[in-house]
Amino acid sequence: MRIHREGTTILIITVVILFILDVIVLYNIPDNPINNVIVITVTLVLFLLVLQFFRYPKRDVSRNENYVIAPADGKVVAIEEVEETEYFKDKRRQISIFMSPINVHANWYPISGQISFLRYHEGRKLVAWHPKSSTENERTTVVISKGGKVQILLRQIAGALANRIVYYPHEGDMVRQGAELGFIKFGSRVDVFVPLDAGINVKIGQKVTGAITVLAVLENE
Repeated sequence: MRIHREGTTILIITVVILFILDVIVLYNIPDNPINNVIVITVTLVLFLLVLQFFRYPKRDVSRNENYVIAPADGKVVAIEEVEETEYFKDKRRQISIFMSPINVHANWYPISGQISFLRYHEGRKLVAWHPKSSTENERTTVVISKGGKVQILLRQIAGALANRIVYYPHEGDMVRQGAELGFIKFGSRVDVFVPLDAGINVKIGQKVTGAITVLAVLENE
């Protein structure tokens, strides 16, 4: 298990803050072994909570040109036909994955292809499962074009606790299925928009694993 590079600065800051707090608390409470153990235990638990958020496991990617793989760990909270208004401006099948604070928060490309559209939007801090979070929260929209016909739209959505959305691609980049797309810090959601004729391979409430679980199967081009 590796630690994601996006966590380096936060982990250093966390260690410094916890150290200062420990010094202050230990200086102001009676000096005895029980108090010392309690303070150290609480400090360790808090540090481990932050550390686990930035874990970055190695994944055996489910690569297949017809697969749309999960871009994130989490739980499927929506599968519905919707009008996608930012890019396609027509109907698509939306699959939404909610990422809780205990999930891995790295994001992966669901298909291989070229980045044909990328936009970042500042926004509000609604809880990630709120219906309006996909249009009002901080978010990025990434469209991947495959073979000139199939296009998959992925939207990173920050939640109420999210600190920042990180995304690595630029428009025009060629990307590989299962490679890392970015990271969302603390509680968030990822929406994936697939063609209406794609075969949905997951169900509401199902837990999915980024870069491994197959969300949908595309029709042959």
